[in-house]
Amino acid sequence: MSQKMDRRDFIIKSCATCLSATVLGGFLSSCSLTKYVSGDLNENGVVIDPKEFRQNEGKGESYRSFIIVRNETLQYPIYLYRFGENEYSAVWMQCTHQGTELQTSGELLHCPAHGSEFNNRGRLLHGPASTDLRNFPVTVSNDGIFIDLRKQ
Repeated sequence: MSQKMDRRDFIIKSCATCLSATVLGGFLSSCSLTKYVSGDLNENGVVIDPKEFRQNEGKGESYRSFIIVRNETLQYPIYLYRFGENEYSAVWMQCTHQGTELQTSGELLHCPAHGSEFNNRGRLLHGPASTDLRNFPVTVSNDGIFIDLRKQ
């Protein structure tokens, strides 16, 4: 025996299902977007394997737009952003306002303490910070992606 559903019940149940799926999907995708790597630290910097940016979504190969380099020797992590196969930016994740560790939100870095925002190259978008983030030279070779940590 089939049970009839009136229009009001249908709309309520459909909206609740869609809302639940959207919230859960957003939560799960945000968890999977950020990848942390330690890299190989040497006296001059950190070497990252370019394969760390690879991710497989169904058929074909795709790439993450960024990874976070977190090494026990480093005081703060480094946000490594991939613009293309040979173009990257490496940004120190310490807010220039009061030194708080920044959080990532895709192409933006955000200070949870006072709301400063920076782009994927470390340029200041919104204060109260008044200067850009420290960034590091990045070179790509057969050995990997090298982030030069020497003082500039």
